[in-house]
Amino acid sequence: MASTDRRPPELARLRRRTTWALVAGVALGSTGHIAAATVATIAAKHIAGTSAWSGAPGAAVVLGAAVGAVTLSQAMVRRGRRFGLVAGYVLGVAGALVATGGVVTASLPILLAGTFLIGFGNASNQLSRYTAADLVPSDRAASAIGLVVWGATAGAVIGPNLAAPAGALAVNLGLPELSGAYLVPVVFVGAAALLSFTMLRPDPYELADVSSRRESDGREGSTAVSLASVLARPNVPVAIIALVAGMVVMVLIMTMTPLHMADHGHDLASIGLVISGHTFGMYGLSPISGRLTDRFGSVPVILAGLATVAGAAILAALAPPSGGAFLFLALFILGWGWSLGYVAGSALLTTGLSLTERTRLQGLTDGLIWSSAAAASLGSGLVVAFASFAALGLIGAALVIVPFLLIVARRSAVVAAP
Repeated sequence: MASTDRRPPELARLRRRTTWALVAGVALGSTGHIAAATVATIAAKHIAGTSAWSGAPGAAVVLGAAVGAVTLSQAMVRRGRRFGLVAGYVLGVAGALVATGGVVTASLPILLAGTFLIGFGNASNQLSRYTAADLVPSDRAASAIGLVVWGATAGAVIGPNLAAPAGALAVNLGLPELSGAYLVPVVFVGAAALLSFTMLRPDPYELADVSSRRESDGREGSTAVSLASVLARPNVPVAIIALVAGMVVMVLIMTMTPLHMADHGHDLASIGLVISGHTFGMYGLSPISGRLTDRFGSVPVILAGLATVAGAAILAALAPPSGGAFLFLALFILGWGWSLGYVAGSALLTTGLSLTERTRLQGLTDGLIWSSAAAASLGSGLVVAFASFAALGLIGAALVIVPFLLIVARRSAVVAAP
């Protein structure tokens, strides 16, 4: 899949341009996605009349990301990274339009259908990190991943704070206030689709670095290697466990924070500020996560991330409902812990795999990540409805214990693996 007929200076220039195009696409896509996510639980409760369904849009969007990750990665194997990324963004725009209709008509099924498709746009955002890792040697993969994840910082800062002005604009247009946030992805995710379509030329597969990849054994493009044999490599299950555990706990708490704040008198602007802090922790520090991973290795950084996530979950549980500043701190730390595990786990998933193996496995892994997150999002609403937000935080901290111990047990095998 990699091109060998370009001179090194030209190849380096194209790789840099592709990387920054990926960063810009993630910045645009995340802005739209996060703006819509900020009001998702509130919109669902408003339509359904109960907080028991408040986690449903979050579950739908992450389920869409799960299906999207698997579907788009398979399309990438056949038609290239560019095709898969553009297709995901286009479906995300369609989903935003459908979700807007769901809010306008007060139809929860239509809202859920739209948010499911919005998840495809988020899948493109997430798969962009692996595309960047293809372009560099394996000892710099984590830094490349961290840079692309950092692109979502724009969405982290801008996205939640667009909910209030977009709502005001919707009201001026005669639409429900909460529908405004779902119009934001139409503009921003649409721009990500256009950028990816025009700038990811040649296809990133043609620019992939193969100097340190296991591609000389004739397996590239072959379907002969079974999934079981890939999963048997020591790095793969550790990466999957880390990525799933961090995402589940993060989604569990993040999903219910806007509703928790709204129920205790905080307005959309205050909610947006807290979610901005959280998403900045997720994305703004990701280049540091990448550098730490390249310097110290994936497993130590993964373990540090899980410990940080557990501590943040406990802080969220202890935060007083009226304490926006306390929640801001807890959610920021939660985002930082997720970033450590997400970047390090993603980098570990690129080790010792050919381009085709890697693309398929990454799609399947992201599918598993987002499927688990969908269950966490839906379950979070039930926990808050029948227990409390504090109980949710304590459950999140407890969920880290087993994955942490499993990764510690397999640490030596990962280090010893070639």
